[in-house]
Amino acid sequence: MSTFPHSPKPVAKPAGAGLFGFRTRLLLTWLALFGLFVAFFLSFDLKFAIILEKFPNLAGFKLGPNGFLQGAALTLFLCLCSMVVSVLLGFAAALARLSNSAVLVGVASFYTSFFRGTPLLIQILLIYLGLPQVGLVPGAISAGIIALSLNYGAYLSEIFRAGILGVARGQREAALALGMRTPQIFCHIILPQAMRVIIPPTANQFISMLKDSSLISVMGVWEVMFLAQSYGRSSYRYLEMLTTAAVIYWVLSILLELLQARLERHFGKAYQR
Repeated sequence: MSTFPHSPKPVAKPAGAGLFGFRTRLLLTWLALFGLFVAFFLSFDLKFAIILEKFPNLAGFKLGPNGFLQGAALTLFLCLCSMVVSVLLGFAAALARLSNSAVLVGVASFYTSFFRGTPLLIQILLIYLGLPQVGLVPGAISAGIIALSLNYGAYLSEIFRAGILGVARGQREAALALGMRTPQIFCHIILPQAMRVIIPPTANQFISMLKDSSLISVMGVWEVMFLAQSYGRSSYRYLEMLTTAAVIYWVLSILLELLQARLERHFGKAYQR
């Protein structure tokens, strides 16, 4: 036996220890890139007086001439309504694809194939211009919500289906052995585990929806992109208005990213070390 005392084991430094921790370096990287971003746009010789004048309308702080929402407030309204409906459509289509009914599988697969295989702009115009041909006359906002919901519901259905299939079959078998019913198994066993896989791509789809809502401007809806184009055309200062619209979309996307991170932490508690 050695007579030398054991040397103390080196103490592992916590992650990010040192002069600049991980979070500090991350923040500095963001600040540096943001500074370059701002310098790039300042090189455009922007006229900030026009931005300050039109910003309340673009941000939705003021109501439109018809007394309804406009700008970013209207964009958020469109997206929130479309998110709710698209989630319901996505889950319905996913469950239909997973069923044993040939009719349900056929309907769901046809739906996802068409709305994933055609451009969103064409779908918007088909709904806005086509439904009146069969006696249904939707408003521009209603047509936009319908088009966004149907389009993104098709994409979400595949995300939900993949998340449900990603849960091990043994989880369901164990729940059946405990006497749980199928609805209980889905709500309390399958869905909570699938949400960890579903949330990241779903949040990406919602961020894409936020930007794709600008396509509704072709119908004259007073959302962010429509106002930016209108003000830019009337003042001959397109860069000011388009830059302001880009910043508004970016801020809204960041808010969705923060919500995504919070949901990921909530549904990933069981997998955290």
